[in-house]
Amino acid sequence: MLKFILVAIAVILVTIGLVKLVDKFIPSKFKPILNIVLWIIIVFLGYQTYQSIYEPIQFNKVKEKRYAEVIKNLIDIRDSQLAHRQVTGKFTDNFDNLVKFIDTAQYTITQRRDSSILDEVLTKQFGVDMFKPIVVIDTLGYVSVKDSLFKSSARYKTMMNVPGVDGEKFKLQAGFIEQNGIKIPVFESYVLKSAILADQNKDLLVQENQVVSVDGVNGDRLKVGSMEEVNTNGNWPKTYGSAE
Repeated sequence: MLKFILVAIAVILVTIGLVKLVDKFIPSKFKPILNIVLWIIIVFLGYQTYQSIYEPIQFNKVKEKRYAEVIKNLIDIRDSQLAHRQVTGKFTDNFDNLVKFIDTAQYTITQRRDSSILDEVLTKQFGVDMFKPIVVIDTLGYVSVKDSLFKSSARYKTMMNVPGVDGEKFKLQAGFIEQNGIKIPVFESYVLKSAILADQNKDLLVQENQVVSVDGVNGDRLKVGSMEEVNTNGNWPKTYGSAE
């Protein structure tokens, strides 16, 4: 883009120079037509230069606003999935099931305390009462997952919808990966940038899909979680909010 701007400015300057040369050396009867043509070229190049600067600025404004809304939903999806794993031991790949879980599930409130019980083996061996330490987990009560995560808000019922894009839903995957012989639950939810920015400049969208930067969203999608590693973080920078 910078190269184009420099070229356009150079052409404009050359065109202005040509206008002056025309005025000085071209016969009077040809001057009006040539001047009109040259000024049309100047105006056209000036407009193109303006657009080359203005469009990326507007693109970034739209992108940042839409990304911020999308990320809010991805955070809600992650929080809901983490609650699902805490209660059931796994993630889900179905939004309907996830919403139903939030509506009905409860966290168990527990308390750990140290205690001891009679060690019958040692007591029999030594002929005196011997005790061994244990940890007792007491159930103190229950709290609604919905109240804990969303309080009075019902936004979890629409968290699967991509904000600002009619009919577009986040993709949701879940499963297990194996590490050291242990199966660990994982999930991933994402939406392609091309869906979020479908109505924007296609060339700028291609550039956005190729972003590799610490202050940008790398790759062609906004996502949270991973199906390839144990990771529940989002792929956005801190400027959009916590990704962890």
